[in-house]
Amino acid sequence: MIQRIQSFWLVLAACCMALCFMFPTAQYRLDMAATGQKAEARLDLIAQDNPEMLDQIQTIAPVVGYSQTASGFKTWPLIVLAALTGCIAVAAIFLFKNRVLQMRVVAVGFLLNVVYVFLLFFWAVDNYGKTVVQALGGSNLQVTWFVGAYAPLASIVLLVLAHRGIKKDEATVRAADRLR
Repeated sequence: MIQRIQSFWLVLAACCMALCFMFPTAQYRLDMAATGQKAEARLDLIAQDNPEMLDQIQTIAPVVGYSQTASGFKTWPLIVLAALTGCIAVAAIFLFKNRVLQMRVVAVGFLLNVVYVFLLFFWAVDNYGKTVVQALGGSNLQVTWFVGAYAPLASIVLLVLAHRGIKKDEATVRAADRLR
């Protein structure tokens, strides 16, 4: 039955992965001692120039923007993993007739999401921060996390809840079969 609670969890997990594409992951602030300016950069899953970013900054010192597209930093492994995890969550919704397969598919989605989070925090955020520091030559790098960093963590929890719901349904069906 498609109206089970695990379908709700899977839809929310897919929505969380979609949020990764819509919102930035991290914002970097850097003090450039040589000029007395501050530099800002933003890490998005899909690189884009954000001219409105500089309008939103309210600082006394002038701000220098650093573009992710100009840096040449590639996030394609993250894009592939995020898209795959979201597609797996959506596909798992329609596997309700085969609960064992549905549990396996959700487990694969969970593992891909864990790999995504690992790559996000230990590869992309660190390497892009180093790229910003090297390009601008500043110090005192500060990282601010945004929705794009928290959404995959929420998706992990939602996939675990979906897996638990599917497992519970499978146990109920097996118990009913045993009673016949």
